[in-house]
Amino acid sequence: MNIADAFEQLIQGPLPLRFTAYDGSASGPEDAPFGFELKNERGLSYLMTAPGDLGLGRAYVTGDLVVTGVQPGDPYDGLKALQKGLKLRRPSPAELVKILSGLGISHLKPPTPPKEETLPRWRRVIEGVRHSRIRDKEAIHHHYDVSNAFYEYILGPSMTYTCAVFPTEDATLEQAQYYKYDLVAKKLDLKPGMRLLDVGCGWGGMVRHAAEHYGVKALGVTLSREQATWAQEKIKKMGLDHLAEVRHSDYREVTESGFDAVSSIGLTEHIGVRNYKSYFTFLRDRLRPQGRLLNHCITRPHNKHQETGAFIDRYVFPDGELTGSGRIITEAQNVGLEVVHEENFRLHYARTLAGWCKNLQDNWDACVDEVGEGTARVWGLYMAGSRLAFERNEIQLHHVLAVKTDDLGHDDYPWRPTFPMDASYPEA
Repeated sequence: MNIADAFEQLIQGPLPLRFTAYDGSASGPEDAPFGFELKNERGLSYLMTAPGDLGLGRAYVTGDLVVTGVQPGDPYDGLKALQKGLKLRRPSPAELVKILSGLGISHLKPPTPPKEETLPRWRRVIEGVRHSRIRDKEAIHHHYDVSNAFYEYILGPSMTYTCAVFPTEDATLEQAQYYKYDLVAKKLDLKPGMRLLDVGCGWGGMVRHAAEHYGVKALGVTLSREQATWAQEKIKKMGLDHLAEVRHSDYREVTESGFDAVSSIGLTEHIGVRNYKSYFTFLRDRLRPQGRLLNHCITRPHNKHQETGAFIDRYVFPDGELTGSGRIITEAQNVGLEVVHEENFRLHYARTLAGWCKNLQDNWDACVDEVGEGTARVWGLYMAGSRLAFERNEIQLHHVLAVKTDDLGHDDYPWRPTFPMDASYPEA
């Protein structure tokens, strides 16, 4: 049995793409705009020993499996065609034995995973229990301490690695990131002289925006040393160091309190669902009475338990966990916060990822020189796949705005929210 014959036996219906393999076999329409090209035996072993997204990811990252018809920086079109037209079937035990025998039992010996892959969940116990401070620090280091220069190529001048909010159909990515920060500032009702705490601050985009445009004294914290170093240098260069500070620190190490506002933009995904109670309690206790909290995070379209896929967990966000906005609202309410507004920016994140993929594709050679082709491939695959997931409503992005009421229940919140109408962004 050749490889293409085995591949066809696992597919239901006609192939939507061209499949070719190193043994010379092929299947699928010759004029298909996209295809899979299996380059060598190691790639076959990856696919056979880890069926599903992990095996495909390993083969793709190493270059053993090539998606033809797309650029490695943005394989979105190929993935979309694959998801739309490729339907797998489950072979019978007899068929499976025949396929395995035909391809060679020797391919069931797992090859060494690519160097970009981190340990599986069950082996990370050497770094501490899940979401301990030590293990969280290592997880953040794996993803965010890749290279500041690499992130500059992908994210653009804003250095913002969270969902943008597009005010108009033709807004640029930079305008949308500015608008997002300004929308958060308006939701928090920031004014000159206020104090803002931004947890999981990344490269300090919210901290800088609040200080520069609202005269706010802003403190940001991040577990990534690379992010903190870059942010502090940028703050000093902008002449904002009298107002803004970014610390290399776990958010749980912040001792100050009495903040007028707290923003959490892209942190909740990393803390673990079972830790939501302590997370919201900690943030509540940092606020003054009538202070506001804005929680911005990726969510699922449901509130059921669902583990992150193997590829994302081992290559992108180790120990990351998602749940629905309902669970987030519930946990915030259960610690006494009053939730006053919520909205979903799902399609805005799909468009944000499209912009990041374009940046990666446009700067592909420089990115490969900076971090290596394997890491660059991981990013292209993960961002294009995530874009599809947002478009298909498999994941979402929610803002949850809450207030710490005073002892009499006063929240100082207006009768109707005004922030969507007066957030701003620079003209092109």
